[in-house]
Amino acid sequence: MTADEHAKPVPHVFVLFGATGDLAKRKLFPGLYHLAAADRLPGEYAVIGSGRHSPGSDDEFRDNVRSGLNQFVDDLDDDVTRKFLSRLSFQTSSADDGADLAAVVSAARERLGHDARTVIYLSVPPTAMQSMIGMLGRERLTAGARVIIEKPFGTDLASSRDLDAALKEVLDEEQVYRIDHFLGKEAVQNILALRFANSLMESAWNREHLVSVQIDVPETLTVEGRGSFYESTGCFRDMISTHLCQVLGFIAMEAPVHLDAMSLRNEKTKVFAAMRPLDPQRVIYGQYDGYRDEDDIAEDSSVETFVALEAFVDTERWQGVPFYLRTGKALGATRRTITLTFRTPPLGRFGESACQPNQLVLELSDSPEFQLSLNAKRPGPDLDLLPLQLQLNLADEDIEDTPLEAYERLLLDVMRGDQTLFTRADEVDRLWQICQPVLDSPPKVASYARGSWGPQEALALAGPDGWRLPDE
Repeated sequence: MTADEHAKPVPHVFVLFGATGDLAKRKLFPGLYHLAAADRLPGEYAVIGSGRHSPGSDDEFRDNVRSGLNQFVDDLDDDVTRKFLSRLSFQTSSADDGADLAAVVSAARERLGHDARTVIYLSVPPTAMQSMIGMLGRERLTAGARVIIEKPFGTDLASSRDLDAALKEVLDEEQVYRIDHFLGKEAVQNILALRFANSLMESAWNREHLVSVQIDVPETLTVEGRGSFYESTGCFRDMISTHLCQVLGFIAMEAPVHLDAMSLRNEKTKVFAAMRPLDPQRVIYGQYDGYRDEDDIAEDSSVETFVALEAFVDTERWQGVPFYLRTGKALGATRRTITLTFRTPPLGRFGESACQPNQLVLELSDSPEFQLSLNAKRPGPDLDLLPLQLQLNLADEDIEDTPLEAYERLLLDVMRGDQTLFTRADEVDRLWQICQPVLDSPPKVASYARGSWGPQEALALAGPDGWRLPDE
């Protein structure tokens, strides 16, 4: 870490749109609290929540935030909580009227000093994003500010381009932080270290040695409490065009010259440029049984809660290697697993011994885990093969190290002005180009049982070796 990264941030005014919503309660306020507890927030700061509807007085807003912290933060420190909550206030605003909010922000900046910086977090639905950006520009709230845009970035290629045009009217690209919390996960960043700091891995990370790559993000949770969001977005827009494709970019990129924002994002962009547009015939949609009974769901809804697909990256490194992506709600487990399956050598010399393919498995948990599947000789008089599993858990290797949660890391990066783990406009545009054929010709939605692994068609998509999950 450089001396600049250790330096205390200048005073900040954080403006959180959607401050009474689910994301703010589960992630944003806990993230800010943890940064405060670790003394990583500025010495002077203010947090101004905003939205169309007021939660009441500032004290009532603070009580709501405290309730969320009690629910989502373990072992709250009373002193840290009291000081953190004292910095919070709420001001109503809308896309049509942001004058009062602009006045409150201006007063907070004046109170904190001439070097105070504004960070604006837009946690609003995609359909409201463009009009909110227009309001920020009219009220000059964007002047010198850093603006965090929550995904999905539009709902298709056309709306994404409209949103980007609206952003460019009031912001420079250097001010825009398109957040994808998967990129803030310690384990995703560890993909870079595993590949580029280990010649053993990098030399085999290509089509000569690999037959497939799986990116598997199942969840046991249903859409309970997020029905209206899912009805307007669906699993494909929520997860594929953002999280899973971004992880694919990290896996498939070439070695960057430097580990900085420009170099990393340039290499990811090259991956997306080489990706084939998705073939709707190789995409499976599913909807779990009982989805239509959830609150805010249409009785005849055809929204997908599950997606599995096959993708290809037509570079010299990856030509012909399928990338299998799968994600969904109400599935058999909650996991974030990347599986690289290696080519199996000729095994006639071992007779009829059962042999499993070598696999490198990366678990994208808060504390990264790696697993390597190998074959060795089974003890005994015969030369039979025995599958072995070698495991490494970084938490076991460095028990003193506590990784930052994704939103904590990304909020800290915004304060530092580091865009490395945020997506760039050209990345977003190309990913929508890749995904647009599926949006134009969506697959028929198949039903699946809760607690299963999705529709039967999806189980067959990954070929004879099948999906790594469920574990054998």
